[in-house]
Amino acid sequence: MGEPLVESIELYNGVKIPKLGLGLFLMKNEAELVDAVKYAVEVGYRHFDTAKIYGNEEYLARGLKEAGINREEVFITSKVWNYDQGYEQTKVAFQESLDRLSTDYLDLYLIHWAAPKYVETWKAIVELYEEGKIKAIGVSNFQIHHLEELKNQGLMQPMINQIETHPEFPQNELHEYMKANGIIHEAWGPLGQGKSDLLNHPILLEIGQKYFKTPAQVIIRWHLERGEVVIPKSVHENRILENSDVFNFSLTAEEMEQINSLETGIRYGSDPDDQERLLETSIRPV
Repeated sequence: MGEPLVESIELYNGVKIPKLGLGLFLMKNEAELVDAVKYAVEVGYRHFDTAKIYGNEEYLARGLKEAGINREEVFITSKVWNYDQGYEQTKVAFQESLDRLSTDYLDLYLIHWAAPKYVETWKAIVELYEEGKIKAIGVSNFQIHHLEELKNQGLMQPMINQIETHPEFPQNELHEYMKANGIIHEAWGPLGQGKSDLLNHPILLEIGQKYFKTPAQVIIRWHLERGEVVIPKSVHENRILENSDVFNFSLTAEEMEQINSLETGIRYGSDPDDQERLLETSIRPV
């Protein structure tokens, strides 16, 4: 079994989250996912990000079991889906996720989107945290106004907010807000989800040549330099290994600025406010 990727970020409650994890979004093939998880463990990954809606929590559990790693050595994240939100239903959904993951606790549990009942959902998650069933709690795809609403309700602040982030869409305003409020920024879709030509950009190619790194590795390093947790997804062994080989170089301030200049404002995933409107009108978003 490989040496763990030991670099981590400490959340405001003292829990440490590995800076790099394997995202499991869109991984539907059980055999493929199990093999990916086993290989990731072998090369040092200790952080795995899933969700109820991904339909693969059981596959992750199987992969970790077959990898032969102890539960306390891995950091597992899952999320409550939109139609399980609300105080009582969140607690039911949480237990169902625990059962599928073959564990009696989660390291991190997130609200997947700010659905209409997110305040009640958050109250349930805070209680589960206080009962010791979750090590750390947070949200996903929340905007500043959602985070402010939790604050206005006098509720515990999320420890992390997992949001779409990549050089073309750096979320600078939200990034600075979270930084000022002690909320860790976690990036999903960190490489642009393959929906643009970002990985062939001349600036990234040039920086990569200097460090003998690929554009993907340069982007992941950019996230890390910004103080973010990053969860690139892949089922391919060469990519899983490549994405982890990012802790042996650093970017200069000038290189960070060059990458910052790639911002286009283009979001490739769903817009949280659009999702919220769809949920409020009972149209099922994707």
